[in-house]
Amino acid sequence: MELWDLYTKDRERTGKTMERGAKHPDGFYRLAVHVCIFNSRGEMLIQRRQLTKFGWPGLWDMTASGSAITGETSGDAAEREMREELGLSISFADLRPALTIHWPEGFGDIFLLERDVDVDALTLQTEEVMAVRWADENEIMELIAKGEFIPYYKDFVGLLFYLRNKSTLHTSPDLTRQQ
Repeated sequence: MELWDLYTKDRERTGKTMERGAKHPDGFYRLAVHVCIFNSRGEMLIQRRQLTKFGWPGLWDMTASGSAITGETSGDAAEREMREELGLSISFADLRPALTIHWPEGFGDIFLLERDVDVDALTLQTEEVMAVRWADENEIMELIAKGEFIPYYKDFVGLLFYLRNKSTLHTSPDLTRQQ
């Protein structure tokens, strides 16, 4: 049984939890994470979900994702999901999400990393992941168009590729603010 912390709209833990699969209580939110690993060629590591998965069976998805369980920060959840789904140990201790997306039931923290990962060295969680591979932005857009990738908004996927190696939203520093 997996338990998820419940949060206020301001992302404060309430001390209440819900069980995975239970009806989501109105007025409360949960935390999920998405990890996108890009290689030095600008490709994203994507995974194909098992046919037995409840949501989006058999479709391609980002590198790893899942819900934070009780007591986890988003970094903790991202580390766990990477380890469980791909057998990849990456510390998220010093990483912050590049984006947070809000959806009706929660918050989705999105981590963008650049690593050249050998896909043949990964240990896939057979209950969750069928396959992994590298794909560039155009390939992912084609997979979305063919209904073979989770139907994210194409502009969202484009934003992930755009932000993959950016550390700020500004094109140059504001020199008037420096002392």
